[in-house]
Amino acid sequence: MLDEVIKTNYIFDYPKIPVDYTIKKENDYLVFTFETVYQDPVCKENETQIVHMFVPEEKVKGDIVFLHGIGPNNVPYLEWYGRYFKKFGYRTSVVILPYHLERALEGAQDGDPFYSSEPNECVVLFHNAVKDVRRTIDLLETFNDYSEDNLYLMGVSFGGIIGTMVLALDKRIKKGILMITGGNWRWINFYSPFTQKVRDAYATYKNSYGCDSEEYCLKFRKDAFNFVKENINSIDDIFQKTPIPCYHYDPLSYAKFVDQPVLFIRGVFDKIIPHQATKELVDLLPNKVVKNILAGHKSSYFWKNLVGRWVISFIEKEPVKESEKKLQKTLE
Repeated sequence: MLDEVIKTNYIFDYPKIPVDYTIKKENDYLVFTFETVYQDPVCKENETQIVHMFVPEEKVKGDIVFLHGIGPNNVPYLEWYGRYFKKFGYRTSVVILPYHLERALEGAQDGDPFYSSEPNECVVLFHNAVKDVRRTIDLLETFNDYSEDNLYLMGVSFGGIIGTMVLALDKRIKKGILMITGGNWRWINFYSPFTQKVRDAYATYKNSYGCDSEEYCLKFRKDAFNFVKENINSIDDIFQKTPIPCYHYDPLSYAKFVDQPVLFIRGVFDKIIPHQATKELVDLLPNKVVKNILAGHKSSYFWKNLVGRWVISFIEKEPVKESEKKLQKTLE
């Protein structure tokens, strides 16, 4: 069944059916739940989508779809952004990504299935996450105060990986914000401290393509950046011209097709997303503004107020304060 799904050039598509949702109040946000448009290959719990929606008290100026990072405890602290953005009139929908919170496989760490060493599995799981984001936009379109001209996406870390793919595939989104993220699975899988379990699986079991080390990976990905730059000229090319399916869910493959304006926020000391992974993704984004923060991956949270101001300024095209311009100049 999975092989049949992988062979299609349009794995990111889904049936356009009404969003039949339920809604409840929880803490200071609304919780929307509705069925996924796919049967999950891992667990039944993941076949219910969950969106935490932070709604402004006054008129809604626009919508921000927010994508969190991978793993336990990532959702609650990043929801600070939903509370911040709603103060400025932006309804913020935090998409609870597959295998997190109530969607997690019982007994497993949040997000664990995404650490699979099997490309044939990952291509399905990653594109299911893409579908979840797009279905959240379908939900927003049912609201009377939704404006198609004011839809934005912000993705942090793993959320930026999924967000890059979504921005390339769904042009309903007018601007994107990508933060402490990157592309090219060679760098992420073999150099990030967070992907040790993937490396262990390669070394212990290999995968269905025989990959057991970075050396073997280089048979397919020795210079993935230039391969994508020179050979991938359409979304179809991602599926038809690449030598192995890990290109099918690599944000690097999709970056060229993100033609919306993008604000990219880079953590200067980030080790979780290797420097080369960030650089290559940034280099292939055609319409980006890059800002730097003096932070690592987790410590980027301490810059949340500055990042929040940057995001609002980027969305509203307000001039950046002179003090912030000076800060950026010192970091270049």
